[in-house]
Amino acid sequence: MADSTPLIAEEALVDGNPSTVTLSASGRIEWRGKSSGCLSVDADVLGYAAEGSALRIRAFVKKSGGCCCGHKEVVRERRDVVLEPSSEESLGLWCERLRQCIDSLARPQNLLILVNPYGGKKSASKIFQKEVAPLLAAADVKYTLEETQYRFHAKEIAHALDISKYDGIVCVSGDGIIVEVINGLLEKEDWPTAIKMPIGIIPAGSGNGMAKSLLDSVEEACVASNATFAVIRGHKRALDVATVLQEETRFFSVLMLSWGIVADIDIESEKYRWMGGARIDFYSIVRMIDLRHYNGRVSFVPAPGYEVYGNPVSEQEESLSRLNSLSKSEKQCAYLGPMCSFEPQEWRTYDGPFISVWLHNVPWGSETVMPAPDAKFSDGYLDLILVRDSPKLALIETMAKLSDGGHVKSPHVLYLKVKAFYLEPGQRANETDKGGIIDCDGEVLARGQGTYKFGQQQDLMAYGPPIYMTVDKGLATLFSPK
Repeated sequence: MADSTPLIAEEALVDGNPSTVTLSASGRIEWRGKSSGCLSVDADVLGYAAEGSALRIRAFVKKSGGCCCGHKEVVRERRDVVLEPSSEESLGLWCERLRQCIDSLARPQNLLILVNPYGGKKSASKIFQKEVAPLLAAADVKYTLEETQYRFHAKEIAHALDISKYDGIVCVSGDGIIVEVINGLLEKEDWPTAIKMPIGIIPAGSGNGMAKSLLDSVEEACVASNATFAVIRGHKRALDVATVLQEETRFFSVLMLSWGIVADIDIESEKYRWMGGARIDFYSIVRMIDLRHYNGRVSFVPAPGYEVYGNPVSEQEESLSRLNSLSKSEKQCAYLGPMCSFEPQEWRTYDGPFISVWLHNVPWGSETVMPAPDAKFSDGYLDLILVRDSPKLALIETMAKLSDGGHVKSPHVLYLKVKAFYLEPGQRANETDKGGIIDCDGEVLARGQGTYKFGQQQDLMAYGPPIYMTVDKGLATLFSPK
């Protein structure tokens, strides 16, 4: 129960009106008089400043009606409350008590801000100046600003960062920059300390799945101002990190991995960027009409309660036995992945062909697509969404329900949670000279022969050799709405 013990109680002017004003030990400011109201230091207050004989309390409060575009999502607006205490001594006491309340919240004081000026609609710099910077200034939060200049620049910055200088890293971008930051931190020699650095995400890209997942968890609108306030408040939550391994090559994922129709739509639709956001809808229809099936195999260690899915794997399965010995023998001068070991009998498997293989770490893949409605930020599992076969009309109906997670109820969709995952990607079922695309956190991880931009750029992994994924529960830390 919140402590309602009054720290200050007096007669004062609030916005020019005589009022009885109190500040409780729980950080609640309340006034009653001609007009009445209240503020929570934690949930509403950005900062304060003494102005002559008055105190200006800078707040970011829920907007009247508290909704966005007809939905129940909370939106906020800036509001200042001007308090004129009864004396100079009282003004000093108000400043002292408010400072004590804010300091007790362990809010960040100095941040590294990374802005990706090229992502999405190339509006991140404008979003920062217009929506983010004013809130940071109102909260007296200092920051160092850097714009990323090229792919993996954010990873380089994070890898070289002196983490003792900052209380957190904030990414003003889509999902790509946070992925780069986490990969950079985990490649540092002091990664056990570095990965504890809280990371904030301000939606300014084309996807914004991580920001949407965070804000939607508390029914707040996925807008830059709400996300910035979440950083300012300083609340944190743990985030699972998946290690994606192909032989000696590693990548650390925090959002998703896809193979099949979802990856094809995401990556191949880039040729239609001139269409704006409509490119995804347009190319989804193209791919569902000209539907591809991919040969291959997926194996997984199911989470408790999901053991009925899949078929048993032979104890003589050479590749899975090798994985066990690999995870037992390698450890660890820098972060290589979680220490885990699974017996062959724990693994289950499905053989293709597949329409879609999709793993998710958080509920939302973008602001409008929720692939994994049951995903948790730090449960130690990945949510696996499989479509092995489906009539085209049923598939169109299923894909149309991605906006609210209703697709998981389709009889053509398998939805389960897994501890570990093993992908053996193959060729297209009817075009055996062509492979597929593996998309991880919005970037191409590997692409097969005959795919979009095959051979035009170097990808991190090869298409064909198996890819192994394991999860480290709660390894990273995010700034999060309470």
